[in-house]
Amino acid sequence: MIQPDEVRAIAKKNENFKFRTFLKCHADEDELDEQFLRLHKELFAGYDCSKCRNCCKMYKGSIPAEDIDRDAKYLGLTSEKFIANYLEKEEYGINYQTKHKPCDFLQEDGSCKLGDCKPDGCKKYPYTDQPERLSSLLNMLDTVEICPVAFEIFERLKKEYGFRTRSRR
Repeated sequence: MIQPDEVRAIAKKNENFKFRTFLKCHADEDELDEQFLRLHKELFAGYDCSKCRNCCKMYKGSIPAEDIDRDAKYLGLTSEKFIANYLEKEEYGINYQTKHKPCDFLQEDGSCKLGDCKPDGCKKYPYTDQPERLSSLLNMLDTVEICPVAFEIFERLKKEYGFRTRSRR
């Protein structure tokens, strides 16, 4: 599998946008969801995300407003102190995001300071096991540049579909 510090540069050189267009025109939605799910389970079974954490390093964390009290309590803070220490309002909407990138909750060992209280969006990232992948392929292009597993899923799908790029001819 590709190394976390190499994924962005290699994915940018790759022809993933053309593959996305190919999938939009040729893939069956249900079959594609099954392929993503199968590859997700296979690849994440042997992958330790704490050794990578590109997602935590390259994005700000997004905290839903309804999680504030729970997360604050988990860290032994008042909701007001939790917000003041870690969060700012998202530009649009009622939710919050961490003040910094990398995420303010990323610890040196790769774990999350919020433990099991980590937001659902973080738990589900890179969303490769979620349904309706065909309609979210444009978003997947960003994910493929950050997550080595998502990158590998795309590479394996290219082989399964017989997609040929200029570099493979």
